[in-house]
Amino acid sequence: MTYDSKIAARKEEHIKACLDPESQASPPHHSVFDPYFLEPEALPELALSEVDLATRFLGKTLAAPVIVSSMTGGPLKGAIINRNLATAVEALGLGMGVGSQRIAIEDPSTRRSFEVRPFAPTAVILGNLGAVQLGLGYGAKQAIEAVEMLGADGLFLHLNAVQEAVQPGGDTNFRGIGDHIEALVRAVPFPILAKECGAGIGARAAMRLARAGVAAIDVSGSGGTSWPKVEGMRAHDPLARSLGDTFKPWGLPTPLAIAEVRQALPHATLIASGGIRSGLDAAKAIALGADLVSIAQPVLAAALDSPDAVIEVLTRFLTELRVACFGVGAKTPAELRAMQPIRTFQK
Repeated sequence: MTYDSKIAARKEEHIKACLDPESQASPPHHSVFDPYFLEPEALPELALSEVDLATRFLGKTLAAPVIVSSMTGGPLKGAIINRNLATAVEALGLGMGVGSQRIAIEDPSTRRSFEVRPFAPTAVILGNLGAVQLGLGYGAKQAIEAVEMLGADGLFLHLNAVQEAVQPGGDTNFRGIGDHIEALVRAVPFPILAKECGAGIGARAAMRLARAGVAAIDVSGSGGTSWPKVEGMRAHDPLARSLGDTFKPWGLPTPLAIAEVRQALPHATLIASGGIRSGLDAAKAIALGADLVSIAQPVLAAALDSPDAVIEVLTRFLTELRVACFGVGAKTPAELRAMQPIRTFQK
């Protein structure tokens, strides 16, 4: 098996693992947002039809503050997933990111699986590379290549230290990554965004990323897919499997990450992901301080099926978000965020 075919095999294994409930940090039918609730407004003083979810992001208007998050690319299933997602987000006026494009840079034969712009000519599309690769020879050349192959509006750099530590053969030298990100921001003509992979970004890292000049931060907290657990599930080594179990709950829970980063960076563009399973979860995330939300696992099975299946899932999600805004008397997501109608309780 060649180096690139190993990456392709890993991506196929990732898809399979993410569909398994065991890979999720929160148990089935539970949400990391369950301890939070929105204070209802019995007199909302608006009609449901007046709720407008439109949101500006990277110079474009989204129909709602929702991005379908980075998932995959490369193998056959990756092509199917990306094209179905792209068709759906174009139909609904949303945005999407693709999975890591490293495989496409190192194996050009896989690039077609990332070519989503023909299916989403007006949507916000975001590329994706691992930030750790910036310490291993990647730089402006590869970033530009990743964006150009998609016709993307920007590039996510994903941060996933503990996942790499559990992954057999993972890249674990994160020395100087903050400086590398700052240099890349200066070197390219498009927005660079930063995201975690389910372990969360806290205030300290967020402030460093803001100083580096990133255009947006996706906190990607714990509560959704556990990537250490995913790597443990696909490992043959007993130690790696054990590490996956130990670090399954690793991370800063998404609601806490949102609140902490928003307090530290009042004016930053903040994306919330990690355990957002419904439009109600999304409304809670926005009330806590997020500008947008990003989801992946809830649409993964549908993305393997068809664009219509993805549209059905996302339409339900958007309707839930719209009803939640109506229920607290907020006409827009910005109004919801400004109202902060969020409360907590202990079960």
